[in-house]
Amino acid sequence: MGCKIGNSLTECAANLSTMKLETSKMLLEPLDRLKKVDAQINLTQGVLEAVVGEELGVLPGMDSVCSVLALQKLLNFFSTQRNSSQEEFDVVVYDCNNTEEILRLIGATERARSYLRYVKDLAEKTDIGRLASPSAMRLIYDSARPNGKTSEGRLSSELWNDIEQLIQRISVWFADPSKFACFLIMDPGRSISVSSALRYWGCTTQAGGNICGAFGYTELPSEIHKGVAEKFLPMSFSFLPFLPTDYPADWSRALNSLSQNAKDLLRNTSNKVYASVSFDSVQKSVTLFMPGFDKSEIKLYQYRGGSELLIEAGDQRRVIKLPPAMQGKVGGAKFVDRNLIVTIR
Repeated sequence: MGCKIGNSLTECAANLSTMKLETSKMLLEPLDRLKKVDAQINLTQGVLEAVVGEELGVLPGMDSVCSVLALQKLLNFFSTQRNSSQEEFDVVVYDCNNTEEILRLIGATERARSYLRYVKDLAEKTDIGRLASPSAMRLIYDSARPNGKTSEGRLSSELWNDIEQLIQRISVWFADPSKFACFLIMDPGRSISVSSALRYWGCTTQAGGNICGAFGYTELPSEIHKGVAEKFLPMSFSFLPFLPTDYPADWSRALNSLSQNAKDLLRNTSNKVYASVSFDSVQKSVTLFMPGFDKSEIKLYQYRGGSELLIEAGDQRRVIKLPPAMQGKVGGAKFVDRNLIVTIR
């Protein structure tokens, strides 16, 4: 990047700031919030206060949770309103690890709604839930303060409703490609890189994310490379200049070398999304676009009296809610040209 990157924002060039997300450092802030609330309600009776944050190690899964909290501070997707401090940046780029965990992070809010329903039942319908959940909820809710409010003087039912609305709002935020866009980046000269990108396209769609475009980095685009772009139709594809990493990047040169096609792809993300699910009420069929998979990898289930479809592929499960006029039992399914077509009886 041409500058030393720390765990706080560092300006590397005009209009370009960077920061490194270090989970061991990011753990301290949420722990301090929990301690302050616990000191007021005395839920742990001093046990939490004795925890030294600097002594805590990073457990599996903490990286993703802390990354979300860091992005929330920059993007403020917990709130419906944005103040001037959150408008400091035009674009926030999250350079993530290519893992299944990142895909699950993209679809976490949609999945969380199902878990929340079960947790709420446990809290309201079991003896231990009725005993422990009010205090535990106050601790978590007041630490997060999702709407800038506290739990003081409010009923548990109000807090549950707030949490449900918050999850719904975040889910809508992540589903809006003008606010949250994912891109595939590959080496078009390496078949394994291209195959991996196709696979991530399908897995991200399954996870509920939007792939808004694909980029291939190469020094000199050839006809072979252009053939790779055809594999990603109808998605937009553009080439990026290859930037050597053995010396600091020249950002002015890099920006000037971008093609107009690449610039348009990055700017207009809301116009680049291909619908992953479509309903045909006349034929009573559901078409799911599932690139990167073959027929043997896809499993179809149906629960809840025919109101939903459950699609399993790429170690991801996706629930498709059927419109009221199309609800019924599955009559058949076929896989044609990257599309799973399900017929409803």
